[in-house]
Amino acid sequence: MVRGPALTQTMWTADEIARLCYEHYGTRLPKKGKPEPNREWTLLAAVVKVQLVADWACGGSNRPTQVTKEVVSMGTGTKCIGQSKMRKSGDILNDSHAEVIARRSFQRYLHYQLHLAAALKEDSIFVPGTQRGLWKLRPDLLFVFFSSHTPCGDASIIPMLEFEDQPCCPVSRDWANNPSVEADGNLEAPENKKKCEDLGSPVTKKMRLEPGIPDGVGHHQSFGNQESGPIPPSISGSNLTTQELATVTGMAPSGAKVVDVYRTGAKCVPGEAGDSGKPGAAYHQVGLLRVKPGRGDRTCSMSCSDKLARWNVLGCQGALLMHLLEKPIYLSAVVIGRCPYSQEAMQRALTGRCQNVSALPKGFGVQEVKIQQSGLLFEHSRCAVQAKRADGPGRLVPCGAAISWSAVPEQPLDVTANGFPQGTTKKGIRCLQARVQKLETYHEYKEAASAYQEAWSVLRKQAFGSWIRNPSDYHQFK
Repeated sequence: MVRGPALTQTMWTADEIARLCYEHYGTRLPKKGKPEPNREWTLLAAVVKVQLVADWACGGSNRPTQVTKEVVSMGTGTKCIGQSKMRKSGDILNDSHAEVIARRSFQRYLHYQLHLAAALKEDSIFVPGTQRGLWKLRPDLLFVFFSSHTPCGDASIIPMLEFEDQPCCPVSRDWANNPSVEADGNLEAPENKKKCEDLGSPVTKKMRLEPGIPDGVGHHQSFGNQESGPIPPSISGSNLTTQELATVTGMAPSGAKVVDVYRTGAKCVPGEAGDSGKPGAAYHQVGLLRVKPGRGDRTCSMSCSDKLARWNVLGCQGALLMHLLEKPIYLSAVVIGRCPYSQEAMQRALTGRCQNVSALPKGFGVQEVKIQQSGLLFEHSRCAVQAKRADGPGRLVPCGAAISWSAVPEQPLDVTANGFPQGTTKKGIRCLQARVQKLETYHEYKEAASAYQEAWSVLRKQAFGSWIRNPSDYHQFK
């Protein structure tokens, strides 16, 4: 695996990243597109640029590392359209999950920064590469990806320990088989199945806390003021049997038995082994590719766990921008907000499945991304809203809108619903015409990024052979 910059360990903390993103959400994003108070919830994701202060290198190695941290893209959203609603005109977003929206917004930011570099602006994040006409990232900065919740799919299959004190409600056993429930909140039960515990109830107070934490100092007590609290215990060293490598089971180091797993609504793709459906900890198979369920018909959108794993090998820039870049743009770290969480599940989903991929083109590699959790809860997460509304009337539902924000001067903000009306792809294609000639369609421009397509082909052959690819006629727009 490829390690990120050595300074990452001292440049930021998980809580600093989470707090910066929550403040940005509260101050820079409008009310339009945000959840309706006490009735709706949403998910949040963002990309944060971390950069060394300009004069730090001049002060010698004994000086403390000083950095600036800036949110450069942000997305909210929980929805994904079904296959029947896809359009061949390229004017609808198939996937509006927060992580995907944040990555699209990040691509807009990269595109703008390339314009600055081409105009010889000193404040661009890019500098000339060794090959004429190509650009590379400045060596004094990196990018951290933040998500308020564990990504849907494989990373959300989290062991549930016996008597464990969890910050959010467990999932009912039949959720993953309920086609009427959209998988907008990966780890939480449908409203009509189970509600979050009253945060001050005797039941909650009696639940076992993480070893070493005084009684009565559980996670729940910090929800109201957003202060950092203890993180739910992970299950390092779970005793997985060889026969059931892809099944979550076993014992935690503390001796607590794994009695169940949090369910993900993401479905295994055709060609994968599939979930056993057995009750308890063996319900899911882990490490498999999954698609996001829609309301009604099936979607063609891969889970966010799968997409993050792909970005960790191919970069976040996508195929189009590789026409202008010498190397892919990788994330140095992923930070998750307060929610049910397992370090092992995150590492398995984001890096473990691709760790043996080899023979990638020059510049591409499996990154050893840093993964951490913050103790800060997102104010509009499902669990936070549920706790505030108590037994309020009506159902708690996911917010239908998605917000996209990018650190660009022109139209930085976009609010969509059901995939409309966002779409900067055509503009992005036109900007490449000066460099890549005799190409017309979106599909042709993507395929012309030869190194990127070679890397993607290697990744599919060695790790993601069942990845669902949309028919090419959905990419023929101009």
